[in-house]
Amino acid sequence: MAMSVGGDSAAESPMSDINTTPLVDVMLVLLIIFLIAIPVVIQSVPVDLPKVEFEPTTTKPENINLAIRGEGAGECEVYWNQTRVNSEELLQRGVANLEGVVARFGDALTPEDIPEVHIRGDVDTPYRCIGGAVYTMQSAGFVKVGFISEPPAGTGGRRF
Repeated sequence: MAMSVGGDSAAESPMSDINTTPLVDVMLVLLIIFLIAIPVVIQSVPVDLPKVEFEPTTTKPENINLAIRGEGAGECEVYWNQTRVNSEELLQRGVANLEGVVARFGDALTPEDIPEVHIRGDVDTPYRCIGGAVYTMQSAGFVKVGFISEPPAGTGGRRF
């Protein structure tokens, strides 16, 4: 029977080094699994997304400017220029505006003569408020309904 008495004290202290070999093995196995699994999991339909570019709006005096913001308790505030309107008034004003354009141009009316609707929506406005205004203006007969936004800061209005 062998017995150690005295001798080297380093041999008697417990080993405090971490064995990293199993950790490296596990990480390599996980890396291989994810390299194989991710392309299988991520499948998408090929879609050509539109390129975003900044186009300065050409403001014509006949264009309609709507400002929309969400009020507390689920209400929507819609402003035609500076006047607050509800959805019925918005529809009536839109129809009256288009009737005036048709009466002014008559048979010589072209799509370029129809005024545009420019919507400025507050960031915190619920989509139902903005969507309702878009629907109302399209119901009134407006073909071009667009949104006014701010270009990203620091790009000078250009996207690269």
